[in-house]
Parts: sequence; C-alpha cells; structure tokens
Amino acid sequence: MPATFYSNGKLFISGEYLVLDGADAFALPTKFGQNLVVEDGKDRIINWKSYDYNNTLWFENTISFDEIINNSKSEVETVKSTLINILHEAYVLNPEFIDQSKGYTITTNLTFPRNWGLGTSSTLINNIAQWTKINAFTLLKNSFGGSGYDIACAQNNTPIIYKIKNNEVETVPFSPDFTKNIYFVYLNKKQSSKAAIHAYNKHKDQNLAKSVAENNKITKAILNAKTLKEFAYAVEKHENHLSDILEIKTIKEIAFPDFNGTIKSLGAWGGDFVMVVSKEDPKEYFKSKGYDTILSYNEMILQE
Repeated sequence: MPATFYSNGKLFISGEYLVLDGADAFALPTKFGQNLVVEDGKDRIINWKSYDYNNTLWFENTISFDEIINNSKSEVETVKSTLINILHEAYVLNPEFIDQSKGYTITTNLTFPRNWGLGTSSTLINNIAQWTKINAFTLLKNSFGGSGYDIACAQNNTPIIYKIKNNEVETVPFSPDFTKNIYFVYLNKKQSSKAAIHAYNKHKDQNLAKSVAENNKITKAILNAKTLKEFAYAVEKHENHLSDILEIKTIKEIAFPDFNGTIKSLGAWGGDFVMVVSKEDPKEYFKSKGYDTILSYNEMILQE
C-alpha cells in the first residue's frame, strides 16, 4: 500500500537574512505544497517521477541504491545529482530505508507552479525526512543548507516565528481584519542573493546586535498591528531597515515608485513574490505593469 507524505510551501514575511544570525523570522505556510508517494519496488533501484501542478511530468529518472550509498556525483549539477545527494544524506542519518528495502517507486506532485519559489526543495526535503524517519532540519543542513524557516513552514499549518538556534518554532496568531488588503504578486524572475548577502555580511559585523534587535521589534509590530495603517507602517519600516543593511533599493523604489500602497520583498530580495498592502484592489495596477499572477491572502495562505 502506498505511503503518502505532504509538506506546506512557505512565504518569508520578516527577518530575511538576519534570521541567519538569530533574528526572529515571521513566516506563513501556504495553501500550496508538495506530496511524495512511496510504493515498494524491486532491483534495488528507485523509479522516480516528479509532476508539476498541472500534472506535467518535469523530472523522471532511475536511481540505484548504490548511487545513493556512494553519493555518486556528476561533474555538472543536475536534478538527479541533487536528489542523490539528499537521499545520501538521509541514508547517512538512517540507512534502514535502503538496507531493508528491495526498491521503490516514488512520485512527487506539486500543487503550485515550480517557478513560484514557494518551496519545491524544502517541501521535498521535509517529505523525504518524514518518509525516512529522520530530522528534516538536519537533512536540510547536511544537503542544501539555509536557515530552516522553510522546513518549519512545511511542518506547521499556522503562522510561525522561527529562530535558527535549536530550530525553535513558535506558532503565533495572525488573522487581522485587514488580511483582505494583503496580496501576493509574482515577479516572474529569480534573484541572485550573493551581492545582497555580501553587503549584509559586511554591515552586520558592525551593527549585528542592533540590527537583530530592530528586526525583532519590527516583527513584533507587524504581528501586533491592529489596523491596516499600523501594519503597513511596520512593513515599510522593515523594508527600509533591510534596504539600509543590504545597501540596495527597495523593490518599490526600483519597479513600482508610483504605486499607492506598500510593497515588501519576501525572502531573497528582487525575486519570486512580493507582498502588497493596499486599501484598493491592486490587480489592475500590476496587470498594467505586466504582472498577471496576483493572489489574495485568502487564496495564498493556509488558514485552519
């Protein structure tokens, strides 16, 4: 009988970059995610298929148990080599799923377009960790690296505050009346964060404790905002705070200076989704700028 595992996608609302140095990160699990279906196989191989949200097969390959055990690496990083590395690290943590099996047939299914950046990798890692009965945070650290907030979202169905120390997760209430004024707009581009991380690392050495304290103060204000005005003010303050640290302009300054409302980058600045806070429905504005993927808070965010 097939075993099915599921993990939520994620959106990073506050604490990006600074989370790596202990700052509070506020994140929201999404209604979108990924499942992993495991069936018994044979010949000490895994027949693997991955499907996009529209049931399009985007990856198919065969992986031998020996490749996983030996972590066979290709000269060029591929989807297969990345997958082998994750499975190898899972094997190191718990060899039983290989040693006590004849083989597997595995299928993964995304419920969001893969280019949206909601956690194709983190949901996969959390699903593999569930299947192989290991710690997902450890698997992430040993394979991809990163803060781990995305794993926390994968495992929780409510808003969270995440701290990198001990992978501490606190579920928090966040259901203000003004969620109807919050939207998420897909920018349709990936952003390399290397330059921003370099600027952040350069700045943090001088003012790290102060920057983390300021982030935590603003994050608390975002969570505790009672009105749309208070929320928008706190979000703008966070955006400006990170703009100073990263030494780059905000996404609103760069691309939407004439927008009547608040726009915040989410996660790595300049790519994937932005959060929009607006009194009026902003869909026509963003569509006029060429951005057609606009989701309301209710459409995007998981709510119990």
